[in-house]
Parts: sequence; structure tokens; C-alpha cells
Amino acid sequence: MPQPVHDQIAVVDFGGQYAHLIATKVRRLRVLAEIRQPEDPIEMFAGYKGIILSGSPSFSSFGEDSGYTKAIYDLDIPILGFCFGHQEIAKHYGGQVVHGGREWGRASLHIVHDHPLFKGLAPVEPVFMSHYDSVVSLGEGFEELGYTALGESEGGGHRYAAIGSDRLRRYGFQFHPEVDDTVHGHEMIANFVLNICGCAPSWTMERYLEEQVERVRAQVGDQSVFLLASGGVDSTVAAKLFALAIGPDRLHLLHVDNGLMRKGESRAVVETLQSLGLGAHIHFVDASETFLAALAGAIEPERKRQIIGDTFVEVFEREARRLGIEDHLLGQGTIYPDTIETGGTKRSDTIKTHHNRVPVIERMIAAGRVVEPLAELYKVEVRELGEQLGIPRDMIWRHPFPGPGLGVRLLCSNGVEDREAFGEIEPPLAALAARYGLEALALPIRSVGVKADLRAYEHPVMLGGAIGWDRVLEAAGMILKQVPALNRCIWNLGPAMPKTAKPVAAGMTRERLDLLREADALVMDGLRRHGLYDAIWQCPTVLVPLSLDGRGRELVIVRPIESERGMTAVPAPLPEALLAELRDAILELAGVAGLAIDVTSKPPGTIEWE
Repeated sequence: MPQPVHDQIAVVDFGGQYAHLIATKVRRLRVLAEIRQPEDPIEMFAGYKGIILSGSPSFSSFGEDSGYTKAIYDLDIPILGFCFGHQEIAKHYGGQVVHGGREWGRASLHIVHDHPLFKGLAPVEPVFMSHYDSVVSLGEGFEELGYTALGESEGGGHRYAAIGSDRLRRYGFQFHPEVDDTVHGHEMIANFVLNICGCAPSWTMERYLEEQVERVRAQVGDQSVFLLASGGVDSTVAAKLFALAIGPDRLHLLHVDNGLMRKGESRAVVETLQSLGLGAHIHFVDASETFLAALAGAIEPERKRQIIGDTFVEVFEREARRLGIEDHLLGQGTIYPDTIETGGTKRSDTIKTHHNRVPVIERMIAAGRVVEPLAELYKVEVRELGEQLGIPRDMIWRHPFPGPGLGVRLLCSNGVEDREAFGEIEPPLAALAARYGLEALALPIRSVGVKADLRAYEHPVMLGGAIGWDRVLEAAGMILKQVPALNRCIWNLGPAMPKTAKPVAAGMTRERLDLLREADALVMDGLRRHGLYDAIWQCPTVLVPLSLDGRGRELVIVRPIESERGMTAVPAPLPEALLAELRDAILELAGVAGLAIDVTSKPPGTIEWE
């Protein structure tokens, strides 16, 4: 077997959300990381300088997903496990894992003593947890390297949050150093990859671009590509890459106005594509009536996403026939979060189906009819690639906008209250809210979230009271940790905390979409006027069909978040002056019952509500 040109790390993907994020973090060290499946034969691990085991939606305590290639533990190279991987290492070497001690969100890692894994770090480090299982004892030769504490006001904490055996060169972190909320996780991974594994940094994004251009040319051959161009960062970068690889004459771009776009968005998209020199074959179609007719009566989020995805393909095929280019390959700007949240790897749980991962697209992929040059990248890497391709910064650093557009920000309802599990929710919720001097109202609707790599379709809760931002976040974090069947907290911005919330029958209509477009435009304009647009990673505006205290028909929710890759996120504060402006403007819109700001981290709440 030829020796690799670059030192390499194998990332074993047990289906956790963050497996490719681990690989991304390693690549940012200029070390090549490759994804391996747990059942790959041991021969596939030859030549690696180290192995990282990912998290998983499976439970190590119950022996789930235990049939992987355990011969990796016989290799004379360092191995580091995160979350599920940490638990599997502990178990393999004689430790014990139990189902209990769940944590998600931020915790404090107390480092027991100096160790190469934590070189250059403080004695206490903020880390990010997302687990149900916990290590409760260690085997011979292993030691505790760190434990977590949740703070005096929160109580709890866990032993064995970091473990290791220097003799065996086996290590484990219960937390996720690969996510940005583990503030110095990058340094921890670097300490493992560069120091313990001894990898030399030689991998670059320039090299990645070269390889993707060659891959596109090899897959497309003499054919042409037909790309659905939403105008977002991903499809724009994909379009430039396709043009570089096969030339603009063999690239057809179709922008579809699906009726779910932002205010004035479609016109701006076509102008952007033309300004990038991609105007050889730009096609536009207004398919809003087609999409709205298909979505009529759809309530459940997964069903809406599937309809939007299927309708995109129907429109694509119809327009391809009309243009006489139905034999072209379908190009997509799919990035890795779209795949992993749809359950696109062997073990990952379906958190939400993305429009570019509905069954008809999967069948086209299996038939070799889809080309996706960005499918292993995260948003920050797509933006770096865009810079390599010469796309102006203001185009590639715009806020992400989901492929299904406002369709996942306009919640629908049959008008029936969903109070399932309220008997379990309300007593502990009231007690915790009172501890923080808050009022709390569980909402009789659901939103999509993610907990320990699993989809959570659970209730939001509205909070209200005169406490500061940091205290609000602390209260929200505690409520979501300790109260069952909740995955999201919102903070009331209206003049008074409502006492009741009742769902209103509402579907995907042009009237509701126009109201959401107007509210969204007010939020976006406000961020720009206050100089916050570039400081905030994304800020969805959501419309929820709720009447509050018998008033209005729609609750408007603003979700400003800070993130880097979209796999995790924390709520971003907005200045009181901007909140006051939004309160005045949005509460005046016809039918609006209230205004709130989403104060949920991801996990447990996804960035989009659906």
C-alpha cells in the first residue's frame, strides 16, 4: 500500500451529528482527516497516525452499536473518543457506563492535573455536553483527567468527563471538543493530533479545491449540469465551482420562486448570479402557485419539508423538459449538515429532512444523477472555498437561508391544543421559574429540536419577567435540562406576559407568508441599521399561529444566534434600542398577537423551528 502524501487521522463515524465536524476541525489544523465507518475492516485503518471515535445516537450503556471493528484497539496508534466513543473506550478497558446523568449545553470541565491533552489551557474550561449515558468507573491503567461541574446554583456535575491511559495512548472526553461551544476544544484536538499523534500540518483548502474540481470533471465527463440556484451561499459557491470545473457553457442555473422567498429575494438572486459571470444560462420560473397548492393542508414539519423537496424536483424536471436539457445531471449545493440532520449516514438519526435529501433525490443520487461538490463541507468551509473562487465577501458572508425558505419558519396548525405531557411539564416548570423570579407558560404546540443526536419534537415554553440577559439564559438552560418534554425557551417581548396561549387553525397561505415576509424584513433592516448584521450568524423570524389571551392570531419569534458551522449555536443578545423598535413595528402588524426572542441553544433546539 503506497504511503499517504499527508499525515492522516481516521474519524470513525458512529452516526453522531458531529462526526464530519470532527474531521473539519482536524483539517483546519492542516492535517487530512478521513471518515471511516465502524465496521470497516481493520486493513482500512492502515497508515493513519491516530483515530478519533465520534459520538452516536446509540446508547453504550445498553450495548447498542457494539458490533464495530474492535481490532482498532490493537493498533499501536493513539485513540481518542468523544461522548459515545469515550464511553466505548472506557468499557473496552474495564470501565462501567450507565444510562443516566444526562447533560446538554455548557458545563465546566475541571482539569485534575497537567496533561498533554490540555497543554496551554486553564484549570477550568467551558465545554459542551450532549449525552444520556455516563462513565461511572474506570478500568486498570486509566485515570480521571477531568470532571464537570454545572455551577453552585445548578448542582450536579459528573466524574470521568475526561479519562486517559498514557501507557495505552487511549483517551476519552464525555464532552464534545469539536463544537465551538467548547471554547478551547480546537486546542484540545490540536494537542491530540499534532502532539500525541505527531502529525505534520500540510493539508490546505487550496488542495481541497483542486481535488473537487477534478472530482466534478470526472463525474460529469462530457455531460452538463443543471443547478437549482437559490442565491444562498451554498448554491452560489457550487455554481462558481461548477463553472470553473466544466465551464459556464455547460452549466444551466435555474432559480425557482417557490413563494417561500424573502421580500424582493428572487430579483436580487438573478442579479447576483449575473454579476458573478454566470449569466450564460440563467433561467427563472415563478412556481409559487405550484408550491402553495402542494402545501395546502400540510401541518407536520417533516411532511412540509418532503412536499417542498418533491415539488422542487417536479419543477426542475418540468423546466428541464421545457428547456430540452432533461439529460443534464442535477447539481446541488448540499452541505454536510443537510445530510447528517436528514439521517444521511448509516447510523445518524433523522432530525429533520432537508429539501435536497427527500427520497426522490436519494434515488437520483443512487443512480449517479446528482453532483454535490460541497457535501462534506460546513458553512465556514464553504465560505472559505468561496473566497478561493473569488466571490465577493458580502455575497458569501450573508446570513444562511434554508432551502425550504420561509416554509420552515411559518408554523401551521389544525387549531387543536397539544398538551401532551403537560402534567409532567408544568409542576417542575413552575418551581424552576419561581426560583428565577420568572413567569412561565408552556405552549400547546411543538417545534423540532435535537437531544443527544436524536430528533426531539417537543414543546416550547415562554418566559417573562424583569431579569437580565445572562440570567434569562441561565434560567432557560436549567429549565431545558431539568424539565421533560421541552426543547425550546422563548423570552416574551410584549408589554405583558400572557396567561393563555391557544393554537389557531392556519396553513401555508400567501397572506400568512406576506405577513412573515414583512416581519422578517423589519428584523433584517434593524440588524443592518444597528450594525449587527455581520456580528450575528443567522436570525430567522418565525410565525406561530397562536392567540395570546384571546388576542390576535400570530406570535412572531425572532431567533438571533451565534454559530460558525450551524451544528451548534447559542442565542445572541440584541440591544434594547433595537428590541424597542421591533416591538413597536411588529406588534402593529395586522393579526400579530405577540413578539418573543428565542433564547435556546442548539442543542436542544435546532436553529430553524421546523
